[in-house]
Amino acid sequence: MGSLRRVPYSTVLFDLDHTLFDTDASEAAAFAATMASVGIEDPTSVFPAYDRINQALWRAVERGETTPNELRLTRFEQFVAAAKLDADPTEMADRFVEGLGSFGELYEGALGVLEALSGHTSLSLITNGLGQVQRERVRRLDIADVFDSIVISAEVGVSKPDPAIFDIVFDHIGEARRSDAVIVGDSLDSDMAGGVNAGIDTCWYNPNGKAGRAELPLDLEVQSLATLPDVLL
Repeated sequence: MGSLRRVPYSTVLFDLDHTLFDTDASEAAAFAATMASVGIEDPTSVFPAYDRINQALWRAVERGETTPNELRLTRFEQFVAAAKLDADPTEMADRFVEGLGSFGELYEGALGVLEALSGHTSLSLITNGLGQVQRERVRRLDIADVFDSIVISAEVGVSKPDPAIFDIVFDHIGEARRSDAVIVGDSLDSDMAGGVNAGIDTCWYNPNGKAGRAELPLDLEVQSLATLPDVLL
């Protein structure tokens, strides 16, 4: 992969989950707390069932078949039924969302990368997620001031890869920035496909060296966040 455009970029759009933020650790801690609240001492025994349901619903969000706000409860309604639990899915959903906001940290070095870029480019956050969760993470991690715009799918009613969520970002920061913009994210289905749909350059954060897709042409690929200032500036 390689971009033929000139650098540096004047605008960088960042995904949050699995790109800047250790979502796996956050989810594991939130799930453990939620399971403890309903008397399950070994959350690993039931997590695979939850994870299958959750992943399927997020894929449905990306296809526009449901919304993050609907997913918030639906995943626990389906999980309670699948695991045959005697528990209130609404209470579990509330506990889990609270935990997602309270647990988890940025990946090592992510804050330094944001600070290095922010002095040279406009940074925006574009994330598929629940407003309650993502706003609390941004507040707790004290990164709001780094971004010129923060767009959360549940708050605006549209999710990546729909180009409409990118339109909202550029409405906030100025449409002129689109021609010199790049999105950095880990997901081929939402971040990279979304960037292609929106007509902006793409930078795939691929720390595990996964195979790309021939039908999804990308501009840049990095395996370490630490390389982003050199690649983008």
